[in-house]
Amino acid sequence: MPDDVPLEEPPRRLSHGGRLGRVITPAEPHMWESLRIWEILLVVATLVPATLILLGDLPVRDRVIVAGCLVSILLLYVVLGRPAIVAENQRRGTVYLVLLALLFVPATFITPDATFALFGLCPQCFMVFPSKRAMIGVVVLNLAPAIRYLFLGPELGWLGFLTIATIVIFFSWVFGIWMEGMSQQNRERAELIEELMSSRAEVSRLSAERGALTERERLAGEIHDTLAQGFTSIIMLVQAAQAQADPARHLALAVQTARENLAEARALVAALSPAPLDGSSLDEALVRLADRLTEETGIAGAFAVRGESRPLPPHIEVVLIRAAQEALANVRKHAAANRVDVSVTYGPRRVTLEIGDNGRGFDPSRAGGYGLRGMRNRVEQAGGSMRVWSSPARGTTLTVDMGE
Repeated sequence: MPDDVPLEEPPRRLSHGGRLGRVITPAEPHMWESLRIWEILLVVATLVPATLILLGDLPVRDRVIVAGCLVSILLLYVVLGRPAIVAENQRRGTVYLVLLALLFVPATFITPDATFALFGLCPQCFMVFPSKRAMIGVVVLNLAPAIRYLFLGPELGWLGFLTIATIVIFFSWVFGIWMEGMSQQNRERAELIEELMSSRAEVSRLSAERGALTERERLAGEIHDTLAQGFTSIIMLVQAAQAQADPARHLALAVQTARENLAEARALVAALSPAPLDGSSLDEALVRLADRLTEETGIAGAFAVRGESRPLPPHIEVVLIRAAQEALANVRKHAAANRVDVSVTYGPRRVTLEIGDNGRGFDPSRAGGYGLRGMRNRVEQAGGSMRVWSSPARGTTLTVDMGE
């Protein structure tokens, strides 16, 4: 039969970047914003030697210069270094490290106590550059105290110079590699979390769309099986009344069908059982449907029960009565039959509904209407199976098999 109740396709939305339902989450904080220990280390590594030097035995002018240089490093970090690190701006970071070296080198030439600041300054190189470029900055920072030890502290000798330089550079390199790896791991973890959140949002959206589509299909099937069929019957009865000299009988049937259609609509809105089942058994409802077909069309109808009749679960009764309604509606509109047989067979754990007519038949492989497709979907969703046998001029038999 034709698709008289079209289904609306669910709307599709593409979010930014072509991904569906992507959730935009706040960016992960830069590791240097979250790991305040490096800022604390810089403060300690500059203020401690500055304080000790101010309280030391150096000339006042030298003490002021060294302390001023070390304290200025902190001001430089706040004004230029930290913004460059957070923004990952390597150009500004390069300017920051150059100015930092210009403040640190004079202090180390005045007194070796200023070299303590290297504990806080070396990490700054790795905060600005990747590990390979950062090592250049580390070497430059260590070059000033190394030159001082070489020329102004000859008591250390070449061995002392090489030992100190090697230790400082080696541990700076190990520290930088570890720090860069941790930073990369943090970024990958942030990307993974964002991807998981996006996937979860996508699953939720698809689940909601699937639920809406399922409910839309269910309502479309209910409307097709109740209101659409009822209106079709009313139209056929009114047309038959117009062709009769005494239309009273057909008009009475049309009024009765309209009232039952109204009851179906109310039952659908209230999510109640189908009206043919309301207050009666499945067998009684099927008898009424067969009798109604005979009253409206004159087609001889017969109903038979095989096995011991028993109440069935409500959802199975709903599926069977809807299948019977659709099958009898197809007989009324398409079969041109003069007889239809309806039977219910109760097995130990299964029940089978069979509806057969002696009409013109059709080719089941070419049947593309909504009625049979919706009936099959309803039966399969309830765990049953449906078979249609038909051939031209040899009638049609529909069988619905349901397990309890």
